[in-house]
Amino acid sequence: MSLFSILCFVLITSFGVASVSAQRCMNRKGNFMPNGTYDVNRRLILSSLPSNVTSKEGLFFNGSIGQEPNRVYAVGMCIPGSTSDDCSVCIKLASDRLIKNCTNQTNAFAWPADPTLCHVRYSNTSFLGSADLKPRVLLPKEGDIISNLTEFTKTWEDLVVRMIDAASAAKSTPSSSNNHYRADVAPLTVLQNIYALMQCTPDLSSGDCDTCLRQSARAYQSCCGQKQGGVVTRPSCFFRWDLYAFSKAFDNITVASLPPPRLPPVASPPPAYDHARTTDNNSKGISSGVVAAITVPTVVTVFILLVLGFVLCRRRESMQRTEVESDSDISTPQSSQYDFKTVEAATNKFSRHNKLGEGGFGEVYKGTLSNGTEVAVKRLSEKSGQGIREFKNEAVLVSKLQHRNLVKLLGFCLEGEEKILIYEFVPNKSLDYFLFDPEEQDQLHWTQRYKIIGGIARGILYLHQDSQLTVIHRDLKASNILLDANMNPKISDFGLSTIFGMEQTRGNTSRIAGTYGYMSPEYAMQGQYSMKSDIYSFGVLVLEIISGKKNGGVYQMDETSTPGNLVTYAWRLWKNGSPLEMVDLAIGRNYEINEVTRCIHIALLCVQDNPEDRPMLSTIILMLTSNTITLPVPRLPSFIPRSRHELDQVSEGLESSRSTGRYVGHSVNDVSITDLEAR
Repeated sequence: MSLFSILCFVLITSFGVASVSAQRCMNRKGNFMPNGTYDVNRRLILSSLPSNVTSKEGLFFNGSIGQEPNRVYAVGMCIPGSTSDDCSVCIKLASDRLIKNCTNQTNAFAWPADPTLCHVRYSNTSFLGSADLKPRVLLPKEGDIISNLTEFTKTWEDLVVRMIDAASAAKSTPSSSNNHYRADVAPLTVLQNIYALMQCTPDLSSGDCDTCLRQSARAYQSCCGQKQGGVVTRPSCFFRWDLYAFSKAFDNITVASLPPPRLPPVASPPPAYDHARTTDNNSKGISSGVVAAITVPTVVTVFILLVLGFVLCRRRESMQRTEVESDSDISTPQSSQYDFKTVEAATNKFSRHNKLGEGGFGEVYKGTLSNGTEVAVKRLSEKSGQGIREFKNEAVLVSKLQHRNLVKLLGFCLEGEEKILIYEFVPNKSLDYFLFDPEEQDQLHWTQRYKIIGGIARGILYLHQDSQLTVIHRDLKASNILLDANMNPKISDFGLSTIFGMEQTRGNTSRIAGTYGYMSPEYAMQGQYSMKSDIYSFGVLVLEIISGKKNGGVYQMDETSTPGNLVTYAWRLWKNGSPLEMVDLAIGRNYEINEVTRCIHIALLCVQDNPEDRPMLSTIILMLTSNTITLPVPRLPSFIPRSRHELDQVSEGLESSRSTGRYVGHSVNDVSITDLEAR
């Protein structure tokens, strides 16, 4: 691996310690009545686990309480080497979360990793000695390995296989301190290691432990083998790896050093240098003149190469910004070009029965390729306001972006007048279908909505900061958020997206295109866009997800109040101390009050008028996942136009105020709105 690759690898690696907690509530064996006999027994045995586990040799306890059919079986466990205090805190944390979150499920398990790794599980049937491989919880870390992936994969596989063999073989007694547990480290580069930890519950046989861990490793590798870390948990085993020491378990592990790099053989000096060496007082070294003759040109050459490399990098960065608008070939290694006959056959000649929907770009059809792959076919309409520029922009850009919360481009067709994009098929349509349809709203309970908010945030963070390109989407809205089979959100429609250079933070345009209600004030009225423009749109999206209402509607708190859009409506409720009044009635009362209130607070921070006041996506994700961070007080958002007519009125007011030297609420620049496109 080159020094440059090593440095790049180190720079993109996250060294922060993240808390990982994986839990699952299971009702496959029935439910119980809250506050009933089973619930009382469950609370009793879980509340006693911290003291029972820490009092046992090997930090493992199993027991039961109550009589059938309300008998509750439970186990608790901490990794070897845990202190009693850390173990007790971890077990209590896991038990409290299961009691709180699994309100009527007779089976549940958790593997929290803070302050140490521990395991808690309960059930209404005995599970001791049985290998339960389902359900599986897989949590990949954001960010890809972008250095030598082949070398990384080999090192990772060697480490994991070695650890599975050791963990499954470490079988003695149920109380053994090293039972079915392994923590190990493998050197990846001179500056970076791979850290991994795995454990099975001590009641498993060696064969069952081996099966559980191997299936977890395979599941992770097939899904997320290029990621920078991840966790896979099952009821009977745990596996986690990362590029930093996430546990005290690694403190006493000696990391093997990498073998020194093989140096190229030194060429024999020419005869003239041999003569100089033998006649210079019979010295065995090279003269200082010869050293200078070799060193100076080498240093100069290296310096020139570094300068050329810097220039080429800057030139390549500039080319990345302009290539999406060029008329060159848009083929990329990540996507394939299809001929029109293939696409026509896949969609049954664009049959109406296969039509999924229609947007500003054109119509979208479901198709099936000859290999059985289901796809979504996006066909550019001749009447569309978008043209070849938007088509190429999306084809080139999306092929360069790979993230679980972005829709995946499989290929394109550019033949004659036909301009077609072929995407992965996402079965659950778009977010607006569920949010704004009264018959579908109740399918989105709060837990799903909260997961969708987090997924959208992670997708935007990837666009803004974590991908190789810095991308501003410019058209984030509910209809551009697709939902897969598991209701995971995928951001789509990159026709209006803009690539920023490394040092660029904002841009200006006289060609404003997007969707009313989602546009930030500075973009809608001044043509200025930046990451903060997308953050404004994200804030509007969060309010829509919570309320089930469109931002473009008209909302009024009472007969005396002035009508406003969803943003101003949310602000008034917040100011009056009643933000929960905006929660979608379809959710009912099945939600965490603190979670919903925090999301509304974050959304109001995102829709503030001044872009500088809006938080960055990395901060937003931290706000969503941590309850210990104090959120700033949001500022009052101003009126945002909902229609072309209203926007024209605002624009006329701004132009008039400029001519008279007066300003109406916003500072403006010299960019005029010459091409406004509603979508």
